[in-house]
Amino acid sequence: MILPLVYYGNSKLRSKCLEVQEITEEIKQLCLDMVETMDANNGVGLAAVQVGKFLRIIVIRPVLDDENNEVSLGDAEIYINPKLSDPAEKTEKRPEGCLSLPGLHEEVERPISIHIEALDIDGNKVSKEIKGYKAREIMHENDHLNGVLFIDRLPAKKRKEIEPALKEIKAKYN
Repeated sequence: MILPLVYYGNSKLRSKCLEVQEITEEIKQLCLDMVETMDANNGVGLAAVQVGKFLRIIVIRPVLDDENNEVSLGDAEIYINPKLSDPAEKTEKRPEGCLSLPGLHEEVERPISIHIEALDIDGNKVSKEIKGYKAREIMHENDHLNGVLFIDRLPAKKRKEIEPALKEIKAKYN
């Protein structure tokens, strides 16, 4: 089922999400609905709070590029109660967008790799180092679980420049 998105300007996006206590059939269905919602909106990541659920769940579709530099999307990945650690010292700036901030894309600086520990949809533990754009996707979605938006990571000058676009999003979607 495609779920309604929560957009910039809605206070829900600033909420800190709660850990999932038990992976029930309801939680599994929410995860699958989140993947369907992400896909229906042409997204590569989605946090539960973006569909109005205050739970520590993120879903992504890794952006893959092959030897011909052709980009495709990988299989959906679900992370429940993610914990990030060991960010790389090296960072890079790359464009980011967000389903909750339609049409807005800005360069955000993030570490090039991160370690994640989480549960998958079946309750199995996941523990691995993630690199490249997939690391960025996970950090972006994990930020949502803590009430942080990618625009919060922009320099003050850039944030000031995009104020008109933010006001437009608020007016159009809320």
